[in-house]
This record gives sequence, C-alpha cells and structure tokens, in this order.
Amino acid sequence: MPAPERRSRGDVAAAALIAAIVLMAGTALWWGSDARSTSSRTAAAPGPETSLPEPTSPPASLRQVWRAPSAATPVPVVADGTVVTGDGGEVAGRDPWTGAVRWSYRRDVPLCTVGAGTGDVLAVHRDGGYCADVTGLDAADGARGAQRTGPLRPPTRLLSEGNLVAATGQRYLEVWRNDLVRTLQYGALPTPVKPGAQPRTGCSFGSVVVAPGLLGVIERCPGQRSDRLTVQQADPSDEDRPEVDFSTLLPGRGATLVAQSRDRSAVAMPDPARLVVLDGSGRVVAEHPLDVPAEDVRGEPTEHLLAGSSISTGGVVPTTSGAGVIYWFTGSSTVALGGPELRPLWSIPQTLGPGTLRAGRLLVPVPDGLAVVDTATGQQERLLPVDRGGYTGPVATASAGAILLEQRGATLVALR
Repeated sequence: MPAPERRSRGDVAAAALIAAIVLMAGTALWWGSDARSTSSRTAAAPGPETSLPEPTSPPASLRQVWRAPSAATPVPVVADGTVVTGDGGEVAGRDPWTGAVRWSYRRDVPLCTVGAGTGDVLAVHRDGGYCADVTGLDAADGARGAQRTGPLRPPTRLLSEGNLVAATGQRYLEVWRNDLVRTLQYGALPTPVKPGAQPRTGCSFGSVVVAPGLLGVIERCPGQRSDRLTVQQADPSDEDRPEVDFSTLLPGRGATLVAQSRDRSAVAMPDPARLVVLDGSGRVVAEHPLDVPAEDVRGEPTEHLLAGSSISTGGVVPTTSGAGVIYWFTGSSTVALGGPELRPLWSIPQTLGPGTLRAGRLLVPVPDGLAVVDTATGQQERLLPVDRGGYTGPVATASAGAILLEQRGATLVALR
C-alpha cells in the first residue's frame, strides 16, 4: 500500500499564492466592472395603475405640486403610470402625484438621455466619448431588463413608435426593437462589416422622424447643393443594409423634417417659409406658406432655442399628436397639421412649445401660463396662469392623468 501523499511547505505556499492571485484578479475585475459602479433600487410595492384616469375637462386652475432636477429628459417621460426623471447618472421612477421616488437606477457615469419604449424606460449612459450603454428598466418597479451597447455619439435622442425606438445621431443612427435588439444601422458605421451596404456614409443628419414602420431623415451631403430627404424601412430584413423607399433632393438647404406618415412627408423649407409635402415616392404634391418668422424654419431643428437651455434637440422637432392632428412647435409658434395630407390648419404665435391634449382641448405653453385652445379652430378659450419663476425658455408638456408636467430646461415640474 503506497504511503499517503504529504503536502510540503512549498505546496502550501504555492496554493496560497495561486489563491491570492485569483482573489486579486477577481477584485480587479469587480473594481473595474459595471456592477461596482451601478446601484439599482426597485420598488418595494406595486406601482400605480398602468393607465391613470383622464380628466373629463380642462383644469380650472393650476398650481405646482412638485419639481425635480431632470437634465437628461428633453421632454417629460411618462411610462405605465410612472413619471421618470434623469439627472447626473441616476434615473428615478416617481409617483405622479407627489414626486416621491419609487425606484432608482444609478451609474457613476452621466446620462446621455432617457426615453420610453413599450412599457419600459430606456436609460442611455455615456461610455467614454459615446452614448453607448443602453439599459431597459421596467417602468412599474425599475427592475433591469434588456441591455445593449452601441456606437452612438452625443447628442442623441430616443424616438418611440410602436415597438421600435430610434436613437438619433449627427452621422450615425440606430433603430431597436423593444427588447433592444437592433433592427437598423444607418450612416457612417464605425466598423462596417459589409462595405458598400450603406448608400451614403459622408453625410451629416438633420431632423429625424419615425412613423409606423418608417424612418425619415434629412441628410446634408458633400458636393450636393440641396438637402436630401431619405425615407426607409425601420425594420429591414438586414440590419446594416437599408431598405430605402425613396431618397430625393429637396428644393434648397435648411430643410427640417416635421412629420412623417405612411405615404406623406412634411418638410419645412426657408426663404420663403413654407411646408413642402411629398408623397410615398418622394414626389412633391403640395406646398403651403407658413406664417412664422424665417429663422424658425432655417437650419437645424429649433437650434436657436438652445440658448440658456441644457437640452439638445438631437435632431428632433418638438411635436405632439392626437386625433389625427400633429401639433408642431416652430420655435415661436404652434402649428397644427391635419389629416393624411399633413396640411397646415392653423397657427398660434408667441408660444413656448407644442402643447398637450387634455379633455378635447390643447393646452399650449405661453409666456404667462397654459392657453386652453380649441383644437378645431386654434382659438384660445382661456388662460391658466402658471408662475415659472422667471424661466422663459421652451416648455415641453405631457400629462400623467390629472397631473400636468412641464419640462423647463433641466427641471421637471408637476402641476395640478
């Protein structure tokens, strides 16, 4: 019978050294990992009703009920009965009535932007010079869901349509499904796998609009005198090989894509200010004069609004929609575009945003408060005074049941 093996002091020392190396390597990996720099606090109790009851009439008056810093939300974000704020590196789900934080998700890097998908909140954090880290959060309790990375450059904005979300960029953009699987890459891909698959890689992007199944983008390309409108499928069969419905040169520069439907595109053009409407093949079918200042429709989307505001347009024109009408904020006026033809119906001068619908009326932010507007005629019925404490910049609005939300620069304010 062989003698049992005995461990020498050298064996013990070697084993200890190996264990120490493994422990140090694990600690180093943890120290540099996302897990160490991330904290997630989910809701301890069920959230509010997924659809807050809508009021049957516009409010008689308004007062502030809470406010919170939210520099990463360019517009108020409401998802499944939860109001979402984003500031610094933290996303928070709040009670609409009190503003109390129900759940939070924090990283030690700043947010690029926050948006909403189908039942989820989408948080986009920086990674070096990119807006690369995207995390889906359940709107009800803040639980982490799908995650992805992507080579998006700031500034970027999220646009949601159905189960698709577009992430904008100045030279490259992406579209994702609600599970964050990418369906489209467009523009200057950082590491193209299929050379020649992208039609134009040297162009910069202006405004971007999503419609059911479609993505429209204004392109400004070297060597071309005019801007270009490209409309393509948002979910092509091959994510890095675009399926373009049409791409056409527009009558001049300074174009802004305002609205997109299945078979119409509405583009604002300067000098003179007018709205050019194209059909599904890229043919101009109508032109309408616009009674707005020339600078409202010249250049990037409302870029002149950004003075004094930390919010970037990210290529997104301020609009809201309802009952077949799109309400567009030009930078100084709110214009209603109606019907399948996207024809201008009326305009209201000296406004601060596109407004939000409440009980069949449009509540439009104006310098002294919110104007209650007849959606059929554009006539102001009355004014709801709102004290904004000296803030005079653009105002994006939304509703969470009986709560009205105003995004004023880097601050979200709840009114009731």
